[in-house]
Amino acid sequence: MTDIRSNYADLGDGLVHYLTAGKGEPLVLLHGIPQTSYEWRHVIPMLADRFQIVAPDLRGLGDSSRAASGFDKKTVAGDVWRLLSEHLKIDSFFLVGHDWGGPTAFALACAHQEAVRRLAILDVAIPGDGADFSQGGRRWHHALFRTPHLPEALLHDREHIYFDWLFDNYGYLPNSVTEVDRTEYLRTYRKPGAMSAMFGYYRALPQDAEDNRAFLATNGKLRMPVLALGGDKAFGRGIETLESLQRVAENVRGGLIPNSGHWVTEEQPEFVAGELRKFFLE
Repeated sequence: MTDIRSNYADLGDGLVHYLTAGKGEPLVLLHGIPQTSYEWRHVIPMLADRFQIVAPDLRGLGDSSRAASGFDKKTVAGDVWRLLSEHLKIDSFFLVGHDWGGPTAFALACAHQEAVRRLAILDVAIPGDGADFSQGGRRWHHALFRTPHLPEALLHDREHIYFDWLFDNYGYLPNSVTEVDRTEYLRTYRKPGAMSAMFGYYRALPQDAEDNRAFLATNGKLRMPVLALGGDKAFGRGIETLESLQRVAENVRGGLIPNSGHWVTEEQPEFVAGELRKFFLE
């Protein structure tokens, strides 16, 4: 059985909770919303024999301390960089991001191209890539969550209603996110300030797009190898993930995750782990 350890790092302006496992080349896993580092629970054991895995809870989420601001992805990526470079003394690593972990990983790769050896993006697009991140309103919750104050009022003490709907409808395989899993996610998102932090990720979208466009205009596309995979069913991004990364990176491969909606690490962990393993070990 894989030994997955829970750890905390004090970055000075807050605590970051992170999971570690395995030995080998450093591999950093960044989670999505409304998830935490817990989303990697099936993937980590399939990679820990070859990689030193670090999976943090992003700013304001999971068991990391609550922040009142700083949810633009440059700032969130800065937290991850400080965890790796200052606390763990890791200066070169492989990087994976799912959902909002993807734009965070992209921002980290932009800021530290020399450190990110290879980058994998799972079922998300990159803000500012020239396309509509919210798919013309298909991802309707983006607009709701960016509305000041309203989602906090609507979902207070009703978080479970929204979480259940999202896990039931944005996935393809029933029960891939079980009642036990949902209880774990709710444990953290019901903490004071967690939902506002979650909404902050969406409210920073215009800033993220502006930051990414500015980087691309100044520096050009990312140059490290990139793997881009999207779920092919339900609310999975499909081929859009690959198309998005091709607009912002030079060396991109990828495609579809079969029989998966948006919760790719929980619906198809074997496929995801297998593709990551091949990509990072070649």
